[in-house]
Order: sequence, then structure tokens, then C-alpha cells
Amino acid sequence: MEERTVRTAGVDDVTHLVRLRAEMFASMGVPADGAAWQESAACWFRERLTDPGHRFVLVEVEGAVVACAVGSIRDAMPSPSVPAGRDVLVGNVCTDPAHRGRGHGRAAFEAVMAWAAATGVRRVELLATAQGRGMYEAAGFAETAWPAMRATLG
Repeated sequence: MEERTVRTAGVDDVTHLVRLRAEMFASMGVPADGAAWQESAACWFRERLTDPGHRFVLVEVEGAVVACAVGSIRDAMPSPSVPAGRDVLVGNVCTDPAHRGRGHGRAAFEAVMAWAAATGVRRVELLATAQGRGMYEAAGFAETAWPAMRATLG
């Protein structure tokens, strides 16, 4: 079995986070080429890496970063399911194709979930791909009665 290290990302890891984000989109069939969005993503990661409202987790195998996951606390309007008005969005869960099927993505995801639980939030949301759905369902996630919808403006 491969020796795995799960750790919080630092400023020097921005390129890994952007690379894995591009891989995530490519795996979903979304064209991920383009310097403009990748530069914006790098800036976004750099601005938030030290913010306690975000957690960036990397998994290394033999010194190489092979997987990641991100958690972000969001302000939410208080509701019966979110009485404190905060929840966590999990995203950017991705494993390099050559390292898939070995639990590295799950390890990153579980580390983000442990962080989310420690923040005291009651609800965590994510957008699942068909590939990751089983892992999320095993962690207690379920489809809601209200489908996610999105519009692009402009």
C-alpha cells in the first residue's frame, strides 16, 4: 500500500490546487484550458489559504500531491436546517487519474469533513459527480427535494 500524507495546503501549494481543479473540470467533460480562469483561481486560493473560514487539504504520495478537497464556510440565511446561518460548501474534490481508486480523494474529503464538524456547522453541501456520488452517499449525503439550479448572467 502507498504511504499517504494528508495535510493542509500552504501558499506554496497554489499550483497544485489549480492543477487539480483543472483536472476535476476535465474529468467532468468541462474544457479546463485557459490561463485567465486559472490565474483567477490561483489568486482566489492565495487570498483564502490563511482564512480560517476555508480548509484546503492535500494528499501526498511519495512526495507528490495526488488529491485535494476544499471546504468553505458560507453565510446562509437562518432556517430550520441552518439555525446559526452558516454552512459549509465542499468542493474541488479531485484525485489525479493515475492515483484514483486508492482512497486518496476520500482521505482529503474526510479531512475536510472533520474540519467542517469542528467548526460547529450543522449542514454541509456539495455538488456530486457520478464518479464521487457513492463516496458522498456513504458519508451521509443525499439528494435534496430542491434541485440545484444555476443561471449565467451577461
